[in-house]
Amino acid sequence: MADKVTIAVDAMGGDDAPGVVLDGVAQALAADGGLNVVLCGPADVVEPFAAAHERCEARATTEVIGMGEHPAEAVRKKKDSSIVVGCRLVKEGEAQGFFSAGSTGACLAAGTLVMGRIKGVARPALATVIPSPVRPVVMCDVGANADCKPAYLVQFAQMATIYAEKIVGIEHPRAALLNIGEEEAKGSQFAQEAHALLREQLPNFAGNAEGGDILAATFDVIVTDGFTGNVCLKTIEGTSKTLFKTLKGIMMKTPLTKLGALAIKGGLKELMAQVSPDTYGGAPLLGVKGACIVGHGSSSAYAVKNGVLTTAGVVRAGVSEIIAQTVAAGASSATME
Repeated sequence: MADKVTIAVDAMGGDDAPGVVLDGVAQALAADGGLNVVLCGPADVVEPFAAAHERCEARATTEVIGMGEHPAEAVRKKKDSSIVVGCRLVKEGEAQGFFSAGSTGACLAAGTLVMGRIKGVARPALATVIPSPVRPVVMCDVGANADCKPAYLVQFAQMATIYAEKIVGIEHPRAALLNIGEEEAKGSQFAQEAHALLREQLPNFAGNAEGGDILAATFDVIVTDGFTGNVCLKTIEGTSKTLFKTLKGIMMKTPLTKLGALAIKGGLKELMAQVSPDTYGGAPLLGVKGACIVGHGSSSAYAVKNGVLTTAGVVRAGVSEIIAQTVAAGASSATME
């Protein structure tokens, strides 16, 4: 049996909450005998579920942070919301990790303000695992920090490298800076300064990566500022959805194309599984004290299950502790503030 770990879960996070969240938690509990869950949400939602499932505790809350609310303001005002309470459980040691498919901004704010930053981390960053037919790629930052200093990217790369090794299972990951060309002198002043710092301070730095290198998995870790990373991620997601929708339309056009679709149905399912973001279930907020995974708002029960299991995996792998050790052993963060 895996080491026991307790994860706080936001029952009200996501477009189809609480239904898919409860289904996903049930699947996660069945899959991991060492997993304990503290389910945060309205009493009439979490208490009956906890009573019916072993290793699940209910934590009744009276507030919910909506997708359209101002993140930091909502976190400060709604102290009894499922997101804030879940993060507080981690801070107070009742849980080791937190998972939510709710408001990304609120999760980032609560993770940073309630759970707290690891000492020496200038800015926590949101990473994501981008699936591809070749192999997964970790990209960081994808939305936590729209405005960055070049020095921040060194820590982003360090934290993403640790995640790639410990959670994705990539041995000796090669990290690259997202830029408009491979050459060292390419890009804005920001990119050139970041490149120089990464080359100097990051042992696994392999140079610049262009946009096409992401899905080609030329590198294992892609580092960038949160604005660029978020636009890049949303572009990849949108392109993937459009491609599959267009392909489906073409295949359903005539009886002959329908027959062809039937012939390659197995291959298409395999391809969709390979590029599905649901495999990891969410994006980690790296640099906070504890595990914090943010799922997509449209998460299915399968994605929630994997998100909860990934959160438990981050705890068991000691990712936050390794980040703390790495930052402490590295350059002073004084120039990053």
